Amino acid sequence: MTSAPARTTAAAPPAAPAPWRRRAFAVVKAATTPLLPEDYVDLIDPLRSRTQLRGRVVAVTPETADAVTVTIRPGRGWRGHVPGQYLRVGVDVDGVRLWRAYSITSGPRTDGCVEITVKAISGGAVSTHLVRSLRVGQVVQMEQADGEFVLPPTLPGKMLLVTGGSGITPVMGILRHTVDRLDDVVLLHSAPRPEDVIFADELRALAADGRISLQERHTDVHGMLDTAELDALVPDWRERETFACGPAAMLDALESHWAASELADRLTIEQFRPALAATGEGGTVHFTGLDRDVDCSGSSPILDAGEEAGVLMPSGCRMGICFGCVLPLREGSVRDLRTGEVTTASPGDGVLVQTCISAAAGRCDIDL
Repeated sequence: MTSAPARTTAAAPPAAPAPWRRRAFAVVKAATTPLLPEDYVDLIDPLRSRTQLRGRVVAVTPETADAVTVTIRPGRGWRGHVPGQYLRVGVDVDGVRLWRAYSITSGPRTDGCVEITVKAISGGAVSTHLVRSLRVGQVVQMEQADGEFVLPPTLPGKMLLVTGGSGITPVMGILRHTVDRLDDVVLLHSAPRPEDVIFADELRALAADGRISLQERHTDVHGMLDTAELDALVPDWRERETFACGPAAMLDALESHWAASELADRLTIEQFRPALAATGEGGTVHFTGLDRDVDCSGSSPILDAGEEAGVLMPSGCRMGICFGCVLPLREGSVRDLRTGEVTTASPGDGVLVQTCISAAAGRCDIDL
């Protein structure tokens, strides 16, 4: 015996807008040409934009003399983040929109906001602006969270976190989300002085509660971390899954040490800027689409030189990983600041270069 097929009821089609609504929208659309009414909605409430992700600053909290935590309420379309990831933020500085990536440091929040913690860097246009000039209520541009400096699905039984300076920021995001599910965590953190330790009170409270083992190194007193000291500082470091973030020199030393110990697969690193190993002779960069020349030293990335000259440059991670800064090199030569390798192009070659890690090696033409 077979059963009768189940009856389904088709959903009624959505009601069409009333004629008077259609006419009213048409009138408003005509009156606002070339802008659409939704463009004016964006002006009134920029967080509702469907085309651009933005966020509103709801708090700016000092952490140290040169670092602040910025709390941002993301607009429509924000998809959240995984602890340890970073967020690219765009701000207008002296009429030029500049983008930088900052680690998300907030723990679980019920209000949907996210936090980034920024340390002002000497000569850093964006970091200095965020630390010194950003105000509550301002709107910033945003992109979705990204990055692979995250814990694996199965949490390690024993972890070592090695951080230096602002390298504590992604680790703080991880700890705030996950510390209650971690069994054995050692944090080895370096900063010039005790008062320069970002999140000092919170880290020391975690240590006092026995939730982490904290070792602070103050480089003005102890000097830079030497990997030869690890056996004394963390005797069982070889048994731990290690996550490190900080200055390029520190990360290079850790990578070499772990590789020499045949433990490279147990080390995960995150760095904010590339290690620049070579300088070129410099030269003039001609941006063909703008018909504009910009002088670029042999030690400065083309991206930085362009931005300093007021050129709106595409960028992403700014350390040669995301390829968000790639532009066509039509003619001339550039030098990779990490390796010293020179890339040369002739008309028609169609060579692409990463402007964040390339300096001019003589005159070069770049499409923008």
